[in-house]
Amino acid sequence: MTTTTAIIVAAGRGLRAGGEIPKQFQPLNGVTVLERSVAAFANNTDIDQIILVVNPVDHDLLDKMDLRNATLVHGGNTRDASVLAGLGAANTENVLIHDGARPLVSARIISDVVNALNTHAGAAPALTVTDALWRGKDGQVTATHPREGLFRAQTPQGFHRNAILAAHAAHDGGAADDVEIAIAHGLDVAIVTGDSHNIKITNPGDFARAEHLLERVMDIRLGNGYDVHRYCEGDHVVLCGVSVPHSHGLDGHSDADVGMHAVTDAIYGALAMGDIGQHFPPSDPQWKGAASHIFLEHAVKLATDHGFTISNADCTLVCEMPKIGPHSVAMRREMARIMGMEMDRVSVKATTSERLGFTGRGEGIAAIATVTLVKL
Repeated sequence: MTTTTAIIVAAGRGLRAGGEIPKQFQPLNGVTVLERSVAAFANNTDIDQIILVVNPVDHDLLDKMDLRNATLVHGGNTRDASVLAGLGAANTENVLIHDGARPLVSARIISDVVNALNTHAGAAPALTVTDALWRGKDGQVTATHPREGLFRAQTPQGFHRNAILAAHAAHDGGAADDVEIAIAHGLDVAIVTGDSHNIKITNPGDFARAEHLLERVMDIRLGNGYDVHRYCEGDHVVLCGVSVPHSHGLDGHSDADVGMHAVTDAIYGALAMGDIGQHFPPSDPQWKGAASHIFLEHAVKLATDHGFTISNADCTLVCEMPKIGPHSVAMRREMARIMGMEMDRVSVKATTSERLGFTGRGEGIAAIATVTLVKL
């Protein structure tokens, strides 16, 4: 199976975009441009390695970012030199070279470029030019230019690694992009359909445009979870990862953590990927008495693997006893730790059922949970 590295070039200064720091480190709806660019490849199963080419003076900024296990490589004084540094660090058969300032690249474009490399030495996304073209000088039109056969180039631009490495080695430098270098070396480069959303942040107004596009393409999922466990003999219950002294225990195939089970099912529900019983069948003896954090960690990893961030989780425990209030902070802290979230994004609270139903009769505990997933 062919392997692919994404080389994300982010060593430039980006002065035309304005701001006190380079454009790739500026926020875009609360997440930096560069983090969004890296996440697009980290969440794509066609990508085996990510190399991030950076300027060594930016390490203080990079230390604050979530770069999804990207390998950092120092770039050069020109884009060509930076790409060469990335190519030297890649250890796969194919490479995709991407501008760090293109944060809205889609999974479809990435996969299309990767697939085109099965039959071509190079491939890149582009959009046909639809506007009339002019030549001008001193503020006046001097000539028209035919637009037939013209395309607007985008990234990522993909190549067989050895071929583009040889092309760079033979080039004098100063090219607009890697396709220019590939063509000069005689490589065939296929055109795949680009995307009008795949914009490059260049000028100050591009931030507003990108934010508008994000509002249209952001994927937000809500999931609900519900679980019930009856009381049994015991001297404590485990709720949201915390052992709470009680006159009874909770009966279940695992540790019967009703709160954690509800949150886990809410994540599976938001992903439309079933429930705990499907992923961890109660008929399987290996899960007998298992700690429920195993289930929750699995659900969180599934969400992350599919490109989602858990924005918040809210769990309500329904019982007459034990009292949840004295333990709610510890529960929130433990749930946040397991889920890799800030504590202020996790809610654990309790209510009674006014002595109605099985919870009101003290026969067991129920839990309801809601989780929000966001794909940036």
